[in-house]
Amino acid sequence: MAAPYVIIALSFGIATGVIGRAKGSSFLIWLVVGSVLPVLGLIAVILYEPDDEPERRCPRCGKVHKLYVQVCNRCGADLYFPESSDQPQAGQG
Repeated sequence: MAAPYVIIALSFGIATGVIGRAKGSSFLIWLVVGSVLPVLGLIAVILYEPDDEPERRCPRCGKVHKLYVQVCNRCGADLYFPESSDQPQAGQG
């Protein structure tokens, strides 16, 4: 009795997880959402817009951090705001 629902729920969960991962989010979180709420989860992940927050690399170890992070959590280096010449200008790439 419950086997067809489980197969359908897992199918929607995997599809939702793959789409969520392609958009830069967590596969496992979207897998759970898509499995628990099959149709609504799929609609939600299609409408999901990832945040495009600026990032920067640590000059010492190369780990990518959000712009608001001040100290690298991998090597402990102080991260300074990039110079205005390093940031792309409006209308450029």
